Amino acid sequence: MGTITKDFSYSEFEKSEIAEAKGITNVITTFEVRDAIKALVLTVLQPLRDAWGKPLYVNSGYRCDELNVAVGGVPTSQHVKGEAADIATDDPYSLANLAQDICLPYDQMILYPTFVHFSHKLQGQQRKQILYNKKYFGKKL
Repeated sequence: MGTITKDFSYSEFEKSEIAEAKGITNVITTFEVRDAIKALVLTVLQPLRDAWGKPLYVNSGYRCDELNVAVGGVPTSQHVKGEAADIATDDPYSLANLAQDICLPYDQMILYPTFVHFSHKLQGQQRKQILYNKKYFGKKL
């Protein structure tokens, strides 16, 4: 599908080591998913990347239903809708704190030990929910 912004492309949202290992074809197949990913990038991830000042890498973006099951995702995961991305970082607190400081319109922000989950609803009000994975023991916002 190509480039979304100067720093993000659709292919990085489809890329998955688990999908490759299990022979799962994880490709965006609907306009709604494509539009959700584009909205997430334009309103949350690209502004965050610009403020962060260095590359951000998508650990997990879009997940087809089969991949979502393979990774143990919940059936209602926003990853399946293209509304979520896990961004790798060695400093989840600072990345999340920056997202909060610049007032990004995220739906959920979940801090994990090695990444931050960002989601953005394609339609409806963003909840601005901040959550912490049970394995995250760092500073809290």
